[in-house]
Amino acid sequence: MAADQWTVAEAKAKLSEVIDHAQNEGPQTITRNGRRAVVVVDIEEWERRTRRSGNLAEFFSASPLRGSGLKVRRSKDRLRPTGL
Repeated sequence: MAADQWTVAEAKAKLSEVIDHAQNEGPQTITRNGRRAVVVVDIEEWERRTRRSGNLAEFFSASPLRGSGLKVRRSKDRLRPTGL
């Protein structure tokens, strides 16, 4: 296997090495039954990629639909029973 790809058995046996490679060389892919299953990434990379920018109000104000004239009306139909 390539240095950035591991089988589950290899990853189990060499977890410290998988972590070291993720921290120093980049994301490490773990395969199961020949198919890509998961990726191990450095925590700094994970935080960088999952960091949210802005808040919900900023998201909506930046929407391409803002100013489009789209009118959304709430349905006045009766609510459906949920059976809870």
